[in-house]
Amino acid sequence: MDMANLLYEIGTEEMPAQYMPGILKEYQELAGKKLAEARIPFSTVKVYGTPRRMAFLAEGVAEKQEDSNVESKGPSLKIAFDKDGNATRAAQGFARGQGVDVKDLVQKDGYVYAVKHLEGKKTIDLLPAILDDILHSLNFPKTMRWADYDFGFVRPFRWMVALLDDQMIPVEANDVKSGREARGHRFLSNHLITIPDAAAYEKTMEDNFVMVDVDKRRETIRKQIEDLAVAEGGKAAISPDLLEEVTFLVEYPTALCGHIDDKYLRLPDCAIITPMRDHQRYFPMFDKDGKLMPKFITVRNGGKEHLDIVTHGNERVLRARLDDAVFFFDNDRKKSLAQHREGLHEVAFQHGLGNMYDKTERLQKLCDVLVKATGLEADAKAVERAALLSKADLVTGMVTEFTELQGTMGKEYALLDNEGEKVAQAIGEQYMPRFAGDELPQSNEGRILAVADKLDNIVATFSRGMAPTGSQDPYALRRQALGILNIVADGDVHFPLRAVLAETLKNLPVEVENEARLLDEVADFFAQRAKNMLLDKGVRYDVVDAVLAAPGLDDLADIFVRADALSAYLETEKAADSIQAFTRVENISKNNVVEAPVDAALFQDAAEKALYEAVEKVAAASAPLAADRKYADLLAANDELAAPVNAFFDAVMVMDKDEKVKNNRLALLNQVKKQVNQVADLSQLVMK
Repeated sequence: MDMANLLYEIGTEEMPAQYMPGILKEYQELAGKKLAEARIPFSTVKVYGTPRRMAFLAEGVAEKQEDSNVESKGPSLKIAFDKDGNATRAAQGFARGQGVDVKDLVQKDGYVYAVKHLEGKKTIDLLPAILDDILHSLNFPKTMRWADYDFGFVRPFRWMVALLDDQMIPVEANDVKSGREARGHRFLSNHLITIPDAAAYEKTMEDNFVMVDVDKRRETIRKQIEDLAVAEGGKAAISPDLLEEVTFLVEYPTALCGHIDDKYLRLPDCAIITPMRDHQRYFPMFDKDGKLMPKFITVRNGGKEHLDIVTHGNERVLRARLDDAVFFFDNDRKKSLAQHREGLHEVAFQHGLGNMYDKTERLQKLCDVLVKATGLEADAKAVERAALLSKADLVTGMVTEFTELQGTMGKEYALLDNEGEKVAQAIGEQYMPRFAGDELPQSNEGRILAVADKLDNIVATFSRGMAPTGSQDPYALRRQALGILNIVADGDVHFPLRAVLAETLKNLPVEVENEARLLDEVADFFAQRAKNMLLDKGVRYDVVDAVLAAPGLDDLADIFVRADALSAYLETEKAADSIQAFTRVENISKNNVVEAPVDAALFQDAAEKALYEAVEKVAAASAPLAADRKYADLLAANDELAAPVNAFFDAVMVMDKDEKVKNNRLALLNQVKKQVNQVADLSQLVMK
């Protein structure tokens, strides 16, 4: 069978850079899915994308779809045939409707079936409908409508190219008809370009100053930036997010280096980098000592012509932003950070929950609780001071103008006010992590303040009855809960969750109808987030369930320690046999719990005494392991109970006629259960 290449390019006005990775991924998946649904074999689908186009190239496309057999279910055999085996009118009518002879009906499962062989159609005849379906199946975060057309798209589309090798495929939408003519670079090749055939697409576009291969364009940009930075005597800070964004802002990249006046370097680095990177999409440069240089690198959408003019224009734009930064910085420095704090009286926190000044007062109290509860080596006075000053930068001109700098400017102003390194670092770390994969606080002072800030936000919002539901999470509580979990796991920060939640709630100016229920809701909220985190890390689902079901678990960091320990334990040689033995204990005791001391005088068999002595011995030996959170060693120590447990069940009938003997044996099993389930509820494990 002959194979062909299929090209489908949709040309548009400039699409938002942040949308493009998701759009191209969906485009690729749709192309493969729709071809497969149409039974058209192909080998690969590659996508291309620039700010003005999205395209896919399917290689190894078969010239015709695969043949198929269609099976249609008819009446039951009792209805289809009479007692003599002759076809009834029902069978005849069904066969006629399906276009088959009655004698060709197939009998199975108590019914008759009509089986029709359908010969595959030519691919080129099917493609117009397939490509139209792909076009109309694309989803975007936001769509636009233009003119009087009903069909919306991410941006108005201007042209389409649809080719099977060199044959044009007719597709039409919003009065735009497909052909073989695309458009090159908006400035360097602003004319119609003829694509001779699908395989020549990438080369033809590159000849017209459009680098359609996303990976190639991204790596070209990276290399240009790195090489230019070296030539300028420094190193560029290339963040993956910014590189990805710039990749979808240009079609033909050329890196260039701009300069700023040395006078701006008196600003904190963050006040220079933020306008560069976040506002202008420039890459800052640092010297070999890590000091910010008065230079930046940006990427032009075009060639090397007139680079001096382009560079000058970029410098002027950045200079205006930096002049603003200087003005706000100098104005802010007329008052200390502590003096700015008074302005927080005018900044609301949440409706009914006071202002940001009140929040800093709560944070001070909660941080004191956390310092004592965690036992971390932290400067309590530094944490207290950081809590009071944590939100003061919200009323500064710098943060008002550059909102991304909240916390960061607070840190810089604290240093300038000689508040101390620990105070400043904690202020700078309070919002960490700001997003998935973001860096975490590295100081204990920062960890405590960051946890306190997020706990206050979560409990405050829950107290107002505004817990996240479904996809609704306007206060980003899920992100903040995940932030706390990442912090405690990374820093091995342990504290009693419910007690700290109760203290958090106590500090809030609210009256809660059922405090215990609210604390349960918040604790469950954290448990669900922890479960998702562990599953995302590849931890077995039954291990996660077992850990979260552990009796008395009230420590967020402990969840991760226990999960790691249990996962490691399950790989040991004795684990399977031990858990099988402990499951026997669970099966008989789960509905027969007896909370009472074991009376050795009631033992009637040596196996009872042996199990009792084994439990006492293991409990005494493992107590220090539990206290030190050496859970892997604790689980291994419990292996010593497997043999006595099995011997016990082989020797005695637990449910004895004598009530006292029965209850004593159940009390013994309950003692075993408590011992083996200290790390996790092992009954939740699914053993193969």
